Amino acid sequence: MERNFTFKINHESDTPKYQQLVNSINNAIAENILAKGEQLPSVNSICQKNKLSRDTVFKAYSILKEQKLIDSVPNKGYFVAAETRKVLLVLDTFKAYKEVLYHSFVDNLADNIIVDVQFHHYNIDNFKTIINNSFGKYYKYVVMTFDDKEVATTLNSISNEKLLLIDWNIHSKSKNNYVFQDFGKAFYEALQQGDDLFRKYNEVVFVYPPFTNHPKETLDYFKKYCSDANLKHKIIYKLSDFNIQKNIAYISVSDRILGMFLEQCREKDLEPGKDVGFLSYNETPMKKFIYKGISVVTTDFKELGVKAAEFVTREQAIKTYIPTKLIIRESL
Repeated sequence: MERNFTFKINHESDTPKYQQLVNSINNAIAENILAKGEQLPSVNSICQKNKLSRDTVFKAYSILKEQKLIDSVPNKGYFVAAETRKVLLVLDTFKAYKEVLYHSFVDNLADNIIVDVQFHHYNIDNFKTIINNSFGKYYKYVVMTFDDKEVATTLNSISNEKLLLIDWNIHSKSKNNYVFQDFGKAFYEALQQGDDLFRKYNEVVFVYPPFTNHPKETLDYFKKYCSDANLKHKIIYKLSDFNIQKNIAYISVSDRILGMFLEQCREKDLEPGKDVGFLSYNETPMKKFIYKGISVVTTDFKELGVKAAEFVTREQAIKTYIPTKLIIRESL
């Protein structure tokens, strides 16, 4: 029996009418309005009720068949083939620790959930295009935001129960669901755990290169920690100023800086952890094996992925911070 399901077609919208049909069925399946095996309205009935051409409806149904969401039976019509739900995951850039987050997220989702991944690269135009083109196509949205005043307004069109903000608490609102890490106080407390190691050195230097988008509040808490601990310290912003010296400990949020550090150690015959120190931001699978092990201050990206998956699968609001920790290895 044909499902009594109606479409809402906006003839004034910039979204093509066939895409509106695709989005409508996607949403209905994701929200259990349409179930597996249910019959969809016939092409003729859709055309008549919505003043659409047969070509438009056939195109929409063809796309849904390619996505394996619907199927057709000769002389009987179109049916829902799978209870598939699509989720959009928007990340800033692809790095090793983001891969950990991604795999943890996907591995903790049900088999009928499909994840599309997009990267905004801290570009607001790119971000707006990703979000604006996604409306109506996804069951849930998991979004890593960044410091731009238009981010919040761009996300306003996504209903709160469908949206999860992850990683950085920037431009969020009290109603938002979130799974964040703390780049301020938690970073300060992690540095305190390494206090004895930092005191091995004459100075602590934070390398914050111009190409990083790491939250600047980390710099404020770095200065606060060093001041409270009475440690000589400074911040380097220019790569040309990064010339490592004996008896100095370095902290950096960039793995490119880590590579430069190790290269200079080899050139100057300095041994990490003895002659010079290094603390890297964000754990990756390889840092425990680089040199004799690189010390890191990091959140648990695997746990972040698990919590994000819970938001998708459990239909519950979530507001939580993932702890930040210090992992001591030979480099410090």
